[in-house]
Amino acid sequence: MRSFHTRRTALLALPFTVIWASAFPATKFVLADCPPLLFLMVRFALAGVLLLWLASRLGERIRPSRRDWMGLVVLAICNHALYLGVNWSGMRALSSGLSAIIIGASPIVIALLAVPLLGERLTARKVAGLLLGFAGMAFIVRHRLDGQLDTVHGMLLVMLALLVLSIGTVLYKRLQVGVGNTANAALQMLLAAVLTLPFAFSLEHPRDVHITPALLGALAWTVLVVSVTGYMLWFTLLRATDAGSASAWLFVTPPLGLLMGWALLGEQPALYDFLGVIPVVLGIALVTRPTSARTPPVCPVPSAPPSGAGPAAGRV
Repeated sequence: MRSFHTRRTALLALPFTVIWASAFPATKFVLADCPPLLFLMVRFALAGVLLLWLASRLGERIRPSRRDWMGLVVLAICNHALYLGVNWSGMRALSSGLSAIIIGASPIVIALLAVPLLGERLTARKVAGLLLGFAGMAFIVRHRLDGQLDTVHGMLLVMLALLVLSIGTVLYKRLQVGVGNTANAALQMLLAAVLTLPFAFSLEHPRDVHITPALLGALAWTVLVVSVTGYMLWFTLLRATDAGSASAWLFVTPPLGLLMGWALLGEQPALYDFLGVIPVVLGIALVTRPTSARTPPVCPVPSAPPSGAGPAAGRV
């Protein structure tokens, strides 16, 4: 029975992590033909409508109270509008592989923020995970800045996005919104579309949008696969296992992001990428490993996976 449970968890977690990691190269395809905020506005709106329809079909409560609306606005800003807006802007000057490594390390930052904001205990194991994770990221960043694909400006923006996503994930645990999981994700995305709209049209121009097969394919992928399918897989995974076991799979994202950047975009990973990603992966594994059945770690989702759930909606 236990082996069946483990196999089922793996069958859900593996496609989820692949989908989350795929959002990073998909972003680069988008940015070649469309400014980030205009695209995100459309993506949020389409994914929000589809998820709201799914929530109604699932019989979820979809009418928030006035207090719930306040929480949803805060979460929509942190987990979607600000996080993805800043992240995608930074990825204009950053490779998808390095972006995946930085954002994929969110469990490490979340573990640190959960100490002052949620009162969680910083155990020796978590401290070791934090030190390993930050050391690995510092090693990669130091060597990446000598190359041609990555800039300090892009890196700082993606690191800011990492902080915003991590804050949003912690806030998700504090702000109890009285609607179903799917409805929660849907309403956050619809609010994010509204919040993004004035910035999209004041900072960007529709004339810079080039409708190409690649752009339409990326739109379909990020809406139908990353946002909608990613969310549904995550919710199913949480029903099949506990949040700690689910979040432990997030350590797969950084190396997957590197491999996808190489396979889909021709981004050549260097030896230092793999040397640096090892302590990052170990750090994520340490901080997401639950200390007991009663104290599972805070567990993020990409905005998908990162565009959330019982965790937040952080995605790419």
